[in-house]
Amino acid sequence: MHNDYDILIIGSGLGGLVCGYILSKNGLKTAILEKQPVLGGCLQSFVRQDVRFEIGMHYIGSIRPGEALHRFFSYLDLLKDLQLDMLDRDGYDIISCRGDRYAFANGREAFVETLARKFPHEQQNLQRYMETIRQIGQSSPLYSFSHFDSINLLSPEYVKVSVNESVEGIVKDPVLQEVLVGNLPLYAGRRDHTPMYVHALISDFYNHSAARIVGGSDAIAQSLATSVQRHGGACFTSQRVIAVDCDSEKAVAVRTASGERFTARYIVSDIHPELLIDMIDSHLFRHAYKERIRSMQQTVSNFTVYLKFKPGCMPYRRHNFFHYKKDVWNCEDYTPADWPRNFLYMHQAAEPQARWARNAVLIAYMRWDEVQQWADTTLHHRGRSYEEFKQHKAELLLDALERELPGTKAAIEAYWTSTPLTYRDYTGTKEGSMYGIMRDKNFPTQTLVTQRTKIPNLFLTGQNIKSHGILGVIIGAILTCSEIIGADTIIRQIQQHN
Repeated sequence: MHNDYDILIIGSGLGGLVCGYILSKNGLKTAILEKQPVLGGCLQSFVRQDVRFEIGMHYIGSIRPGEALHRFFSYLDLLKDLQLDMLDRDGYDIISCRGDRYAFANGREAFVETLARKFPHEQQNLQRYMETIRQIGQSSPLYSFSHFDSINLLSPEYVKVSVNESVEGIVKDPVLQEVLVGNLPLYAGRRDHTPMYVHALISDFYNHSAARIVGGSDAIAQSLATSVQRHGGACFTSQRVIAVDCDSEKAVAVRTASGERFTARYIVSDIHPELLIDMIDSHLFRHAYKERIRSMQQTVSNFTVYLKFKPGCMPYRRHNFFHYKKDVWNCEDYTPADWPRNFLYMHQAAEPQARWARNAVLIAYMRWDEVQQWADTTLHHRGRSYEEFKQHKAELLLDALERELPGTKAAIEAYWTSTPLTYRDYTGTKEGSMYGIMRDKNFPTQTLVTQRTKIPNLFLTGQNIKSHGILGVIIGAILTCSEIIGADTIIRQIQQHN
């Protein structure tokens, strides 16, 4: 094996695969090293009883022609390999809170009109809210990629104000304030901490259009990996990187648990920054930088129930259902007596234009401290107490779902569960965090991790860089690749494809 490359990429999540595609497409000899037997990170799926379940990416937005994700998918040559199931434009997300249900409709005017039926006194403020998230979206290269500033993607005014401060400054009705942030689980937002831009980019992204990927999001990983190989790159699975070697000036190679050593001109890391710094013993990484990375707070993790339905028993829902027992905020601060405070329920698109659902995922927040006692155990060997813990939590969560959507339990044929430990082991996130490092408007600089490191040829990518979510990770990968081949090259190529 000739283990000398232009580019080595550690990890095959979306960020790593997009970097692999762009850099191999531009003639650089590229290799992706993945510790798991399969590629994909949060794009992975698994099969139980002939039903395929997604791990992380359950639906996408802005995918119609001319919209942001469609432009990037066109550039990444993904559209030919994906089949989409569009969600209900009159209500792609349903927010259940304060004893009522509220639909998020696609399109700015429809969104305002639909919610104004229940909040007629807030119609003008709803228009102001939609204009605010539109402005934030349009100010970001996520939507307008004529110019990239590799340090500042957004105006400070969007970074230094929290979601709740911004929304409460626009609308006055306290119930509507909660409804508008009812998609919090899409970014694990925290009151008085999460910056407004995080909410705005996610909300604007789905407001244009929303869809599920038929058969699962691992189709994205498979397509990108195939393209990397077509451009002369290589994808190695079951290759766990254990060290990054440096000389006095730069990174020179990586070593894997199997004893392989790969050398490269540039190294890109798509793993959690804390995992990376633990692999590097070099004066080039200052102690203060390492301590800052280690001290960063992570977003909350989750407990998930994967449902298989009896054939022909559960009508397929073309919307996602967000439910809150009481307040929309602070659901991660639950007690044993009131868990779950919230859940997100989503059917999955096993086939196009389905009438009946075959499977679904049911997700509730779960903190790491709930499973920390089993942190040193391995998958399938965590013991009886862990299995009893999962069974108890699953019953509580299914009962909460049944109260809101009666008849669901009778349609279930089988189910499986995962905890923060499972998520940690499959995706490599610290403490099983859903979205990695938490952005905090109170410490905007300290909680921002850029693609650059103090090692001049070592770069970062993935959900911990700049912004998470499929669009945020793609734009982060483009910024990472821009450090190597230049932003103008990538911008020109994107424009040529659109």
